[in-house]
Amino acid sequence: MSAPAILVLTTGGTVDKAYFDALSEYHITDSGIPGLLEEARVAVPFRVVELMRKDSLDLTEADRALIAATVREAPETRVVITHGTDTMTDTARVLAHIPGKIMVLTGALTPARFAESDAAFNLGMAFAAAQTCLPGVWIAMSGQVFDGLKVRKDREAGRFVAL
Repeated sequence: MSAPAILVLTTGGTVDKAYFDALSEYHITDSGIPGLLEEARVAVPFRVVELMRKDSLDLTEADRALIAATVREAPETRVVITHGTDTMTDTARVLAHIPGKIMVLTGALTPARFAESDAAFNLGMAFAAAQTCLPGVWIAMSGQVFDGLKVRKDREAGRFVAL
């Protein structure tokens, strides 16, 4: 018997940023998440849907409604959402009202395209959490899985902390 499929929604954020020397700034590009999953040889069935390419500071309530509607309407009950870290908890609050789904938000503090990125590790944590957590909304970052409604980003420390 195979494991239930995991839906992976990409929304942008640092995990999908690239640096362009000519512009001297970061921009969100095509998602590197499918490549990370291929490199990791993920054996669990999954489906990747790119919803948007936005910095989380630029997400609107309409964007969050789209994320929630996509999760709600998906046949999968296990969902991993790659998301910018600055407003990840805002999206978690919107998703918290969706019953019967295990929703795990994750991202990176350094773009996935960088050799020293935390992206692959966080994505792996999110996949594990999606397979082991109870229904609800979770945040998987830096080796920890948090209740998505009881966590905040500590910008000074560069990590998430439980409330």
